[in-house]
Amino acid sequence: MQSQKIEEHFIAEKPFYLPQKNELAVALAAYANGLPLLLKGPTGSGKTRFMQFLAWTIKRPLITVSCHDDLSTSDLVGRYLIRGGETIWADGPLTLAVRHGAICYLDEVVEARKDTTVVIHPLADDRRQLAIEKRGELLTAPKEFMLAVSYNPGYQSVLKDMKQSTRQRFVALELDYPAPELETEIIRHEAGIDTPLARSLVRIAAMTRGLKDSGLQEGASTRLLVHAGLLIREGIPPREACHVTITEALTDDHELVGAIDEMVSSVV
Repeated sequence: MQSQKIEEHFIAEKPFYLPQKNELAVALAAYANGLPLLLKGPTGSGKTRFMQFLAWTIKRPLITVSCHDDLSTSDLVGRYLIRGGETIWADGPLTLAVRHGAICYLDEVVEARKDTTVVIHPLADDRRQLAIEKRGELLTAPKEFMLAVSYNPGYQSVLKDMKQSTRQRFVALELDYPAPELETEIIRHEAGIDTPLARSLVRIAAMTRGLKDSGLQEGASTRLLVHAGLLIREGIPPREACHVTITEALTDDHELVGAIDEMVSSVV
């Protein structure tokens, strides 16, 4: 929006991020060549944190949009508003990013309305242009601008999939859950707990991820493990902490709840 200041979107402190593979080098190479970025991965696997780390690394502001069913082109580009009896134009987050050479990150982009792709396509190819039809304005993105989107392949359906005409404009990176030792270090750092406990939480997560084809849509994410660790650190008994942060977050099915709680009891 026009009232926003681009300075608000700079990340001052270095985010904690442990690379899984070569994703940072690939993202930097994409940025240097004006290529948009597509992050694929399950919920809570570090996609948003990676974008924060990338923004901090290249010293550009990061404007994040959490996409949803009602997100329209006007929400991204901008609209006229009436304030104090006057009609003024307010930039949307995408326009703000293009004007100031920021990173615009559309999180879970497939959740947005289909008409948003009409706006994204010219920015995601060699044109790098944004048409603001309501103002008769055509913006060409500066070299500092980057478009990034993410989605969860686990939730793909006929209605919620990304079209090939959109996908093939992006450099695609898959961010899965980290390897056990890396995930243990992340949990230890983020939750402020000891390594044995962090390792136990990672074991629980691995067991729940094995249930993905047995009724669970997703296994426990790294984010949920951090939540469990934080509660345990505050004095909540480990099994209770895991129940409220992992088991109940994953399912409402009573049989699965019992199965996950048994897994937790076998580990902590």
